[in-house]
Amino acid sequence: MSQNKFKLVECPRDAMQGLHDFVPTAFKAEYLNLLLQVGFDTLDFGSFVSPKSIPQLADTAEVLANLDLSATKTKLLAIVANLRGVEEAIKHPEITYLGFPFSISETFQQRNTNSSITQSLHTVEEMLSRCDQNNKTAVVYLSMGFGNPYGDEWNYEIVAHWADVLVNQGVQILSLADTVGVSTPENINNILPRLISNFKNTEIGIHLHSTPADRTEKIEAAYHSGVKRIDSALKGFGGCPMAADDLTGNIATEEVISFLDLKGESLNLNMDKWNEALVLSGKIFG
Repeated sequence: MSQNKFKLVECPRDAMQGLHDFVPTAFKAEYLNLLLQVGFDTLDFGSFVSPKSIPQLADTAEVLANLDLSATKTKLLAIVANLRGVEEAIKHPEITYLGFPFSISETFQQRNTNSSITQSLHTVEEMLSRCDQNNKTAVVYLSMGFGNPYGDEWNYEIVAHWADVLVNQGVQILSLADTVGVSTPENINNILPRLISNFKNTEIGIHLHSTPADRTEKIEAAYHSGVKRIDSALKGFGGCPMAADDLTGNIATEEVISFLDLKGESLNLNMDKWNEALVLSGKIFG
């Protein structure tokens, strides 16, 4: 197997954002600094959104100032929800990727970014322009990519339509996001191979949420679909507090690592640092 065939994206931002008790800045930085030494492709580390919406991540700029990037190849990704967030994020040369949640559910786009799908398209267009000017790369998440709990219409054609619109705008990395955990192995296998085939020059990723019971079958389906960019979070912590009252956690990174190891994939991770991060996570997440 070729080395680093898979881009593993570790998502402590997603893991932390719904926590009620504020995690001190120094503690966040200590945890992230361990994760930076593991060897992931990307660390989804923070977000530049309204502190009223996500108070847990109000200190993202301060956390960033406390990260040691001197001995890591891992790139940093920050989430933004509007152009004000874009302007904040591009000030930081340490950040490589700006992530934007583009919901194909109108209800969720309003709940999550306080804007319509049409307004969000304009945000993406402006974000792409600012990224080009500031040596950043945009990652656009197709949120509610496997359905939604609001009764908004959903089918593969809707997913493909918005993927096509975004790619034509210039998006180079699209991540299909299962925001509330409604994906199944069947629809993963139905949707992902078609997206990968239809958009050969676009990096297609997957950001799944899941209960512990069905994580492995979703990881297996994603693997066999041909996806090479996988988002996950240590121990499966997290979920989207803007989507539903009951948080459906992330895919657990240790299960992704274990599965890919069994398949003989070379991940080149520092498992000693990973195990240190596992221990430290208990103090953050309880």
